[in-house]
Amino acid sequence: MSGDHSRSLGKGSAAPGPVPAGLVRLYSMRFCPYAQRARLVLRAKGISHEVININLKNKPEWYFEKNPAGLVPVLETSKGQLICESPITCEYLDEAFPGKKLMPSDPYERACQRMLLEDFSKITSLLFKHVLAVKDGQDTTALKAEIAEKFGRLEEVLSKRNTVFYGGDSVSMVDYMIWPWFERLEAFQLKDSLNHAPKLQRWVEAMKEDPAVKATITDPQTFKNYLQLYLKNSPEACDYGL
Repeated sequence: MSGDHSRSLGKGSAAPGPVPAGLVRLYSMRFCPYAQRARLVLRAKGISHEVININLKNKPEWYFEKNPAGLVPVLETSKGQLICESPITCEYLDEAFPGKKLMPSDPYERACQRMLLEDFSKITSLLFKHVLAVKDGQDTTALKAEIAEKFGRLEEVLSKRNTVFYGGDSVSMVDYMIWPWFERLEAFQLKDSLNHAPKLQRWVEAMKEDPAVKATITDPQTFKNYLQLYLKNSPEACDYGL
């Protein structure tokens, strides 16, 4: 029942019992970029955890007690504490558990990462808008230009910092927060949006070498096949390939 690649729980399933002592539980979905943020942080920090996948197209009744919005990710502690919204779950994990800190210690640097994340949150809706436009056979020229322009701003940030990663010379919180969408660019038919962003391309290649990224990455063809099912509202989408 638990594990990154376990089958998802859907309507009519029994609610899982309490979280065992010494573990944190992540309610996730294998293909969800928001849930992947939490999976990346759990891996990067080496936190002992279990994963319970939720069928987002056929949600279990009990899951709305964990999160009334019915979304993933949700963290649950052995004390029964519940934390939702991906940036909040990730900051909680960074603060509550020992090991390498992913958020910078300097308040200004922390603010810079949050500002970058706020800017990036405006791009994610454009990426999904592009997916829907391609599905409906619409002309996406203008949308692709807008996405490329937004990526150009991310390129500028790396140029000004003159570092491989957004947090400096090693992967930090904001790198993990934005990575899931770059992993999906090929499946979104947007890989060429990085053609004029060499530093961003270098960042993508460097991120692919990170152990947490390697542990959570999904093959583009697998994601494409999932996406086709998801866009048809298929209850089988979340368990594609299992």
